[in-house]
Amino acid sequence: MCATKVKTQTAPADSADHTIDRTDKAILRALQRDASVTNVALAAKVNLSPPACLRRVERLKQLGFISGVVALLNPKALDASMLVLIGVVLDRSTPESFALFEKAAAKVSGCMECHVVTGEFDYFMLLRTRDNDSFNNLHATQLLHLPGVRQIRSFMVLKQVLSTTQFPI
Repeated sequence: MCATKVKTQTAPADSADHTIDRTDKAILRALQRDASVTNVALAAKVNLSPPACLRRVERLKQLGFISGVVALLNPKALDASMLVLIGVVLDRSTPESFALFEKAAAKVSGCMECHVVTGEFDYFMLLRTRDNDSFNNLHATQLLHLPGVRQIRSFMVLKQVLSTTQFPI
């Protein structure tokens, strides 16, 4: 049996490690592809009875392997087909300046992700917007007013080569 020991952040204090086996991995892979699958169909895919499959899914949720179930929306259908990566450099590298920036960045329209990074930039943000005009407006009304920002560099995505929400399991 192929088992993986994984330490989870949501684990009870008295249990250090949790083991998932190949059936758990198969469940996780199937749910990543289509979380709307019924329990009966999922059970058939992973060769379990429906009650056993449901117990495993609930266990995977309790252990923190499944943190939520969402619908992935089509950006073009929602008039948000322009994808922009933003590199941000702050004036100061203090806990206070980072906290102020992060609080404000979470409120930027169309901000899908914001990450503290190493290297030339302090943060990378991923934004979705309609087009150049809407990005220019967002830049002028929101990005330029983020607290503690020394420099912003925008990178317009010309072609999305790969984007996935699926972890390799």
